[in-house]
Amino acid sequence: MTSGETNRTDTAAPDEKRAGTLERLMAAGRENSAVTVMFHSAVATTQGLNATETKTLDLLERQGALTAKELAERTGLAPASVTGLVDRLEAKEFVRRVKHPTDKRRVLVELRREKIAELRDVFADWQRDVEELCEEFTTEELETVIRFLTGAAERQRKAAARLQR
Repeated sequence: MTSGETNRTDTAAPDEKRAGTLERLMAAGRENSAVTVMFHSAVATTQGLNATETKTLDLLERQGALTAKELAERTGLAPASVTGLVDRLEAKEFVRRVKHPTDKRRVLVELRREKIAELRDVFADWQRDVEELCEEFTTEELETVIRFLTGAAERQRKAAARLQR
């Protein structure tokens, strides 16, 4: 075997390993996406909500009260769809519309904390399972997972925005 053949073999093996790893990563990502949608649909059903409604409630919990325009920007939904979404969540008593503290022409959509507590209970078992899984990883490995998930979420947000155009 010539040194050139050795180099081709040496470089091909890592490329093949990476290709296989990327293939498994994409498959795992698809599986994770599918079970996430199914889980959130099941959670939503227990509360008389749909998946978009529960994810909007999660967004409001993480970011605080938002205007309808901000909800449209962060969810990628059309403004008319956001109006209907907020109407439904308000009718189900999960949110309320309140006057903006500095601009009385604007309205904020805020969570009704007493109602959202019921949803937190539904997630408690799943959260314990995830915390148990995290025990299998070092802090450094978890930092890598965070970096990957954050990057993937940002790219998915951009992909969703492209689809809305």
